[in-house]
Amino acid sequence: MTIDDVSNILGFLGGLGMFLYGMKLLSGGLQKAAGEKMKSLLEAVTNKRIKAILVGALVTAIIQSSGATTVMIVGFVNAGILNLMQAVGVIMGANIGTTVTAWIVSLDSLGEAATFFKPSFYAPLMIGVGAAFIMFCKKHKKQTLGEIIIAIGFLFFGLTTMSSSMSDYMAGEAVKNMFLTLGSNPLFGILIGIVVTGVMQSSSASVGVLQTLSGFGVVNAPTAVFICLGADIGSCFTALISSAGVSKNAKRAAVINLLFNTFGVIIWGTLIFIIFKIFPGLEGYIMSAVSIAIFHSGFKVVNTTLFYPIAGKLVDLSKLIICDKEETQAPSVKVEKDTTMLLDDRILNTPSLAIQAVSNYVIKLGKICSENLKRSLDAIMYNKYELIDVVFETEKHIDDHVANLSDFLVKISNDGLTDRQSRQVKDLMYTVIDLERVGDHAENLAELAGKLRDGNMKFSEVGVDDLKLMRAAVESSIDSAVAARETGNIDMVRKTFRYEDEVDSLEEEIRDKHIERLSKRECNSETGVIFLNILTNLERVSDHAINIAGYVKDEA
Repeated sequence: MTIDDVSNILGFLGGLGMFLYGMKLLSGGLQKAAGEKMKSLLEAVTNKRIKAILVGALVTAIIQSSGATTVMIVGFVNAGILNLMQAVGVIMGANIGTTVTAWIVSLDSLGEAATFFKPSFYAPLMIGVGAAFIMFCKKHKKQTLGEIIIAIGFLFFGLTTMSSSMSDYMAGEAVKNMFLTLGSNPLFGILIGIVVTGVMQSSSASVGVLQTLSGFGVVNAPTAVFICLGADIGSCFTALISSAGVSKNAKRAAVINLLFNTFGVIIWGTLIFIIFKIFPGLEGYIMSAVSIAIFHSGFKVVNTTLFYPIAGKLVDLSKLIICDKEETQAPSVKVEKDTTMLLDDRILNTPSLAIQAVSNYVIKLGKICSENLKRSLDAIMYNKYELIDVVFETEKHIDDHVANLSDFLVKISNDGLTDRQSRQVKDLMYTVIDLERVGDHAENLAELAGKLRDGNMKFSEVGVDDLKLMRAAVESSIDSAVAARETGNIDMVRKTFRYEDEVDSLEEEIRDKHIERLSKRECNSETGVIFLNILTNLERVSDHAINIAGYVKDEA
């Protein structure tokens, strides 16, 4: 091995690294730039599978990575943003959208006469311009644009470096014979595609390298076809790995992706192998970067067309593979605990969707807090003392939820956010704090119910009637605040503020009446102190309700 050989090997590895890093950087930059648009796209996904396919294709074309999209899908299913029937359509679309990269790479195969139209010609300029945007621009949007520009530069500069490093070896007979051998053994070609893609974690990357090799005129049709087919299976590993430790439905989403590609490779790979045997002249056809892109896109579209009518069967099969275990217990508190599954680090790369997942979780937490408040008041007003322990147990889960939400919001805030997203994260953090305090007040009320039980004390009919009025206004205020967060409706915000005014006036009126009863000795002092503490806790719950509604108003 000569020094030139070592230099070429190092050049190839460096070019490959630059190409892979460029793809990763491009995907991340595009996700940041298109975050809000992707949120809108995913919100458009309904049970109409064709719309889900279009969304999957468009999102993947935007972020240039089917692996990233399928990992996101696993996260979305885990977060409850998508169900399995919606996910299967997005997965099919993602497999089509990923082929856009092959078409971009094929632009670099233009002849010498079109040098000025080849992206690689401008790669050094793009790296320089992108670096300038990142280093010298203060605005987040311009820095993100710089990431995208420099990523494209790295991608094509890496391809050029790989190509120049391999040029001395590609004309040899040994290389041609190697590709002929790969083409004559479909299973070996598919295996190569699986392994290389599994290592690179990207079918776009492995197909891009294959396109670079095709520029030397050594890649025949069978070799290109079977390596591409293997790459499609290899691309599923990223989502499978990412599905560790998630809900069963999220695991099923990763399995659906594997089933879709594996069955497609088996069916179409067998058919193509038969065609090559019937028409042996096709085996000698030398593939170009463009023809590889055509095959890759064509296979994905045809495979989606085949499985489109039977997508439900893929979902059913995934449920057979990932079975549901029968639940022996299903108490209400345990159901509330399950909401910890709503947060998933896999969606942190898309801040807008991560924020939406947190918002969904906060809404569920708000409803849990509201229900716990009602339990504590039932214990006080209707002597349902068996609910006291349920309130305490639920409060423990509320604290767990608050910790999960707070940790996740900190992770979101560590990423590059727009001004609007930063404000949303801040408001959600404050909302979580207010909901925690609502939970604490429900716990305080349950403790007061325990004192009534232990002392065998009861309120007068007048006192109970006053509490009913206060309770109705407070419950309405917290429910309307949670509804305001859920819908973003400013009318619900205004309604919350009206309830707060009602609570304040009721609290003052009822407190004065109760103190008057105490002075007339119509009730004993111990019961009277508990009654006043109940009023204080209820009034503070209403204060937290207007805080929650106010954050929604800030975001409007």
